[in-house]
Amino acid sequence: MQLSSIPGGLMVAAVAAVSFGTSGALVKPMLEAGWSPTAAVTARAMTAGLVLLPLALYSLRGRWAALWRGRWRVLGMGMVGVACTQLAYFAALQTIPVSTALLIEFLAPLLLVAFVWVTTQRMPRRTVLLGSALAVAGLALVIGPGAIRAVDPVGVLFAFGAAVACAVFFVVAARPAEGLPPIALAAFGLLVGGVALGLLGVTRLLPFTASFADLSLLGAVTPWWVPLLALAVISTAIAYAAGITAAGVLGSRLASFVGLLEVIFASLFAWLLLGELLTPLQLFGGLLILGGIAAVGEERVELAAKSRVPDEPEQHEASAAGESTVATSAR
Repeated sequence: MQLSSIPGGLMVAAVAAVSFGTSGALVKPMLEAGWSPTAAVTARAMTAGLVLLPLALYSLRGRWAALWRGRWRVLGMGMVGVACTQLAYFAALQTIPVSTALLIEFLAPLLLVAFVWVTTQRMPRRTVLLGSALAVAGLALVIGPGAIRAVDPVGVLFAFGAAVACAVFFVVAARPAEGLPPIALAAFGLLVGGVALGLLGVTRLLPFTASFADLSLLGAVTPWWVPLLALAVISTAIAYAAGITAAGVLGSRLASFVGLLEVIFASLFAWLLLGELLTPLQLFGGLLILGGIAAVGEERVELAAKSRVPDEPEQHEASAAGESTVATSAR
């Protein structure tokens, strides 16, 4: 199986979803120990960028022209895909419940479907519409039916902004590489996003506090840097590199729907690592999400059967992606 094939792309996208899904369980001890969300995500992005940097430099092998050609992708990934997604998400949490913010943010794949519908003036295939409906229903069950409620409109606006930014992540990731390796885009994008978040923190535009005391992780007392390193390597470096690679293979829309698996894995990790209850409704919701991904993916499989080269419009489509555990899993 080649990485450039649809099955290979789906496997890499699943790796990204698993990795992103661990972030809630890993960052929760840091937040409970006194880290502010801004400090935690800044440290997460900067550390992950530095971890990936040697691999990124090796992948470039001195081809700095490719990095210069991809400078707008790097800026878009860092400023929007990393920084704006985090800022909008946490701003939404100030006035609306976590479950509601997550439900809105993870509607990003539907924004892609609507965007392509409007810009091309072509109605999506029935399988895409069916997959969208199944995915939304599954999301509501996994995150919790209580997420649908009357809430503050400003918080809803911020959550919608997070959904747009999350969609931009997949759009930028799926654009033609022009010689820029996915791991380089991930590394430099994370560094740009980390610097932007850090500037907002150190200038006190956002609360920025960190604790360097020992904290509890999985029932054991560990130094503060242990969960941070795990968060940076597993939930960020691997997740972003795999997510960008998968989007380049699958196209932004299908990759964003597969990204919904993050919610399922976040709930599973909350159950396995934090002992939080996993209900039958959540399990059923997970099956609905899987059904939605399969329905949306059918169109991509048909296109691939007609041509071995992915259709260009697919590469340019726009896209995206347990209260306490998935609260901080936003990209």
